[in-house]
Amino acid sequence: MADILDNIVAHKRIEVADFKAALSPATLYAEVEKMMDTTQVPSMRDALLNSETGIISEFKRRSPSKGWIMQEGKPQLIPLAYQENGASAISILTDNQFFGGEDSYVTMARESGVTLPVLYKNFIIDEYQLFQARRCGASAVLLIASVLKKAECRALIRRAHELRLEVLLETHHERETEYAELEPDMCGVNNRNLGTFITSVDNSFRLSRLLPNDMCLVSESGISDAKTIRQLRGAGYRGFLIGETFMKTGNPGKALKELITQLAEAGTSNP
Repeated sequence: MADILDNIVAHKRIEVADFKAALSPATLYAEVEKMMDTTQVPSMRDALLNSETGIISEFKRRSPSKGWIMQEGKPQLIPLAYQENGASAISILTDNQFFGGEDSYVTMARESGVTLPVLYKNFIIDEYQLFQARRCGASAVLLIASVLKKAECRALIRRAHELRLEVLLETHHERETEYAELEPDMCGVNNRNLGTFITSVDNSFRLSRLLPNDMCLVSESGISDAKTIRQLRGAGYRGFLIGETFMKTGNPGKALKELITQLAEAGTSNP
């Protein structure tokens, strides 16, 4: 039986074909080309390495496993609240079918005043999506090792860099850590199994030993307290992607501020 990730990727192939039918690659690429010299985006990697907390606050309205988390969540309000309350970077889910997102949410966040690096979080399988990410104002894109062959991933990283987008390459299994040799800007470890959606932060501790020491490491999912962040930082991580912990509270910005206060009290800082 196909797992959730298989279903997502199968639908994504159909979705990308529909996008291309509605707006041809040539037209989209030309639009982005016009933006390249006039629209600059901040570095997510630099933001994480220079941050005392490294928190990447995520705007996530729903998930396949839990349904709606905050259906009424507004992209013109919550990402800005994250910025105002100390986030190092913002992640915005742009997949619609399974996560209730839209590309326009990145644009709306930018228009609301968000100047922090923004991660375009989707299931990228085609370079067309990189152009979509650049057009809407993202700083970085997520590439997931488990849905890409190594050659595909290498080509997408190269194209992303041509578009001045950084790449957060996500791994989950030991066998995927070899993708780090493709030299992404950041390497993430997802603590959530994308097939079953079972979550364990132990995954980050296990895989950290297999990733390059000089890589900007990001731990993703299942992080909810200052103690865990402190332990992950000790294992070499500099970024901590947190979504549901904030979004399920009803006041994501306030929840972020409280976590940062806990971190300050714990005395966490970059070595």
